[in-house]
Amino acid sequence: MMRALLAAGFLLLAVPAQARPVVVELYTSEACSDCPPAEELMGSLAARDKNLLLLSFHVTYWNGPAWTDRYSLQGATDRQSWYAGLGHSDEVYTPEAVVDGRARMVGSDRAAVNAAIAAAAQNAATTVPVSVKDGPMITVNLGGATTMGTGNIWLFGFDPSHTTQIGGGENGGATVTETNVVRSIGTLGTWLGGYQTFTIPHPAGARVAVIVQAQDGTIEGAAAD
Repeated sequence: MMRALLAAGFLLLAVPAQARPVVVELYTSEACSDCPPAEELMGSLAARDKNLLLLSFHVTYWNGPAWTDRYSLQGATDRQSWYAGLGHSDEVYTPEAVVDGRARMVGSDRAAVNAAIAAAAQNAATTVPVSVKDGPMITVNLGGATTMGTGNIWLFGFDPSHTTQIGGGENGGATVTETNVVRSIGTLGTWLGGYQTFTIPHPAGARVAVIVQAQDGTIEGAAAD
């Protein structure tokens, strides 16, 4: 289990306020024939808008003898199920997009995804300033909150891009380019409203992202390295 070391004297640290990115999560699978258009949309969003935090979560429930997605994570499946539970449902599907922890839609629906991003950008207040300093050991700073509350501090490791030739299943023979593929999912603990600093080993994945998220899915703070 990843261990976080709380830096001495963290109460004296301050993280400069900054506009947080809108978080866009894609739940996808290489074995799903409807997913390549959603992957293409994620790539175009990455090229278009640098104030987005895009994360592609590859779920496990499409894996089978025809094709197993090597980037699939049980944690991705669990996270999507958590979102479904927030909506009092057990329905999960791919491709699904979740924008800023609240809006859910078909991940290949370009108009719906863009509308949700635009709406979220109008309300993307930074409740918890977050900064991430990358390296063999990463340092995560959380600033003082502008409102009171609690939330989970999520840590995601991800790779910016992969191109995969699919060898079987519904997408057999296709070549798919995938954006910001999540390689590891973990938590740093619970945010309790004060300044916090964590210094931890770099998780799996070339880059890292941190999201502070309330129990109802609301994004309180977010940053990537």
